[in-house]
Amino acid sequence: MLQQAHQSKQAENAWHILFLLFLANVFNYFDRVVPSIVMEPIRLEWSLSDFQIGMLGTVFTLVYAITGIPLARMADTGSRKKIMGWGLLVWSALTAVNGVVQGFWGFLLARMGVGIGEASYGPAANSLIGDLFPAHRRARAMGIFMLGLPLGLLLAFFTTGAIVEAFDSWRAPFFIAAVPGVILALFVFMIREPQRGAAEVVAITSVPIRQPIRRILATPTMWWLTLAGLCYNFATYANTSFMVPMLQRYFGLELSQAAMSVGVIVGVTGLFALPLGGWIADRLHVRMANGRLLFGGISLLLTSLCTGVALAAGEIDVALFVGLFAVGWVFAYNFYTCVYTAVQDVVEPRLRATAMALFFAGLYLLGGGLGPLIVGGLSDYLAQQAMLAAGATEVSEAFRAIGLHSALYLVPVAMGLTGVFLLIAMRTFRQDAQKMMQSAR
Repeated sequence: MLQQAHQSKQAENAWHILFLLFLANVFNYFDRVVPSIVMEPIRLEWSLSDFQIGMLGTVFTLVYAITGIPLARMADTGSRKKIMGWGLLVWSALTAVNGVVQGFWGFLLARMGVGIGEASYGPAANSLIGDLFPAHRRARAMGIFMLGLPLGLLLAFFTTGAIVEAFDSWRAPFFIAAVPGVILALFVFMIREPQRGAAEVVAITSVPIRQPIRRILATPTMWWLTLAGLCYNFATYANTSFMVPMLQRYFGLELSQAAMSVGVIVGVTGLFALPLGGWIADRLHVRMANGRLLFGGISLLLTSLCTGVALAAGEIDVALFVGLFAVGWVFAYNFYTCVYTAVQDVVEPRLRATAMALFFAGLYLLGGGLGPLIVGGLSDYLAQQAMLAAGATEVSEAFRAIGLHSALYLVPVAMGLTGVFLLIAMRTFRQDAQKMMQSAR
């Protein structure tokens, strides 16, 4: 049976809900990145290796990916606002717990809980945006929603160091970060959700979908987009986990200086890259069906070039290093407006939260999960090699600096592969988008 056909339209409360989703996304990423900013004092207090630091990021992303799929199915069949609201409460409360624990394993367990809470948010929010905005406006809407990422990172990187200095404790930022999420959760519970498929140009069948996961995996474009996302998250999570420690070790910056420098790289850049990229992506989508993917693919290849040059330059002026890396990250942000919208273009509305969860599973299980772990392990190995090459008998901080700087070459490599996979996805996108429109009738 079909729901009544309707014209493609935007929900009356679309911008109000989008603003609330954006605010929640800000603190999603704020809470997520605080551990990486204060990791050097944690490492020194608990005598951790870079592999253990990477393990913290990996366990978080593994839990995030695994729990995201059942939570997304709940969002596809039930109330999205309840899924998001309870998730906000859980991850905010457990962020505060991170400031209480007294050792590595307690910290790790709390981060696992934060991962479960945050896993509830992304798929449900993406599904909601798909029903709030018609296809020709989704990249701009997604760009605004994803502004929460750079703004959350910017706030975290620019304030966490000052909070640590003010309270003389790396624990203080975790308590402060937990408060906004609890308040926002109360507003999320009051969202008035649109009907599923409300923004589509075709009527949406109400017949139950059999084998939903198999149906999503039968879409070739999803595989290429997931491979691209896997490489992208490998690079971004490795970068977020280790850029502050690398700037402290290799360039000799203080914690607050290193944190603000990374804030410029991953925060300031996104504030204008996402809205501008979303606008460009939507214009290209109107002119050619796979224009967004072409734009995304070229952008990620430019990211690979800029970040690779920055690392290859060695001990250059730190301002030049940050500038080159920041230029690369401007292009990197086009991934979100191009790829997240492409997923919605090839998957029918009733499966979008599940599709995003599967997409995130690939990104986080094999991308974000492995990025910090592999870069951390490679950093330890290369530090040992630097020690042996120098004829020393102990791994000093100088050798750790060399090892970590060299290990981060994996970031431009992974970004380059992201661009290649997006360009390959162009070949199947048009056909898969047409199939989606036909299957939704």
